[in-house]
Amino acid sequence: MRNLNIHINDNLPPMYDPAAVQPMRDELTATGFEELLTSEAVDQTLSAQNNETILLVVNSVCGCAAGSARPGVTLALQHHTIPDRFVTVFAGQDRAAVEHVRGKYLADFPPSSPSMALFKNGKAIYVMHRREIEGRPEGMIANTLAKVFEQHCTRKGPAISPEAYAQLTHALACGSTIPRYAGN
Repeated sequence: MRNLNIHINDNLPPMYDPAAVQPMRDELTATGFEELLTSEAVDQTLSAQNNETILLVVNSVCGCAAGSARPGVTLALQHHTIPDRFVTVFAGQDRAAVEHVRGKYLADFPPSSPSMALFKNGKAIYVMHRREIEGRPEGMIANTLAKVFEQHCTRKGPAISPEAYAQLTHALACGSTIPRYAGN
C-alpha cells in the first residue's frame, strides 16, 4: 500500500477550461452520478460503513474516456442490477478530490484516469484500470461492469429510464483539443 503524505489543497485550479469539459461532466450527471468536488465530500461518501455499494468513476478528458469509459459505464447502469450510488471525480479538474481518492481509497492501485471502482464499507472491491478500458468498445466495458454489479449489488436498475438514456449525449472530444485553463 502506498502511503501518500501529501497536503490536499481543495483550492487547486482546474487544468482544463471548465466550460470545455462541462459536457463530459453532464454525460455522467445525466445518469445520476453525484460529483465529489472536495476531499471532504470524498471522505463523507466513500468512508461510509452502511453496506451500500458505491460506484466511483474517475472521469477524464482523454480519448479513451470519451470513446469507451463514459459510454460504457452509462450503458452498464441500464442493467437490471446496479450499485446503490454512483459518484465521480474529474482528473485534472477536481484535483484535490482525485488526489484524495488515489491516496486514501485507491492507494493499492496505480493512478489511472479514466478508471472505475466499486466500493463497499470504505474498501474498493473491484477496480477497472485505464488499461482495461483503452481500446475496448463501450459494450465490452458495460458487460464487464454488469457482471460485477450482479456479483456485488442489489439495487434494481436501470439508473434512468430507457427513454432518458436514448436522449443521452456522449461527449466525444479528445483531451488534446481541450484548452488549458488560464484562470479567471
